[in-house]
Amino acid sequence: MKKIKIILVIAFILFGINSNAQKNVKKAKSEVAINTNDYASFGEKFDAKKVLTKEQMFKKYKSLKKGDSIAVKFGTKINSVCKKKGCWMKLDLGNGETAFVRFKDYSFFVPLNADGSEALVNGYAFIDVVSVDELKHYAKDAGKSQAEINKITKPEITYSFTATGVLIKK
Repeated sequence: MKKIKIILVIAFILFGINSNAQKNVKKAKSEVAINTNDYASFGEKFDAKKVLTKEQMFKKYKSLKKGDSIAVKFGTKINSVCKKKGCWMKLDLGNGETAFVRFKDYSFFVPLNADGSEALVNGYAFIDVVSVDELKHYAKDAGKSQAEINKITKPEITYSFTATGVLIKK
């Protein structure tokens, strides 16, 4: 009887160790180590842990309703940057979708030539309705022709993001 108890105790210990090891392997696969020394920093500094992929971020956006806001970090490619000041950027969410990023309190900007770079952003994601006037302003900042600007006639629902900090790969 004593031997059976000892065997059961050993089995429970081994099961616990194995279960914990599997959890650590799963966690390691989902969290990719990011060396922030490879990035230029803009705005507030932030910890580059638990950064979502563009696919994970797109799923988060799909679950949001107008008025919702979530604190989040995600990484993806910069599709475009404001060519006048670097005061906004559009980030790739995959499948032709983008997130429109502005910077908290207009307190920092990103390089005008950051198009195509990899970026990590920290801040707040939300759904926004952008007015016609604002859309025309952004089109002008992006260097669009007057003919393209004139085609903007209705507001647009956008995946928006207010960044408190940005890391751009060097």
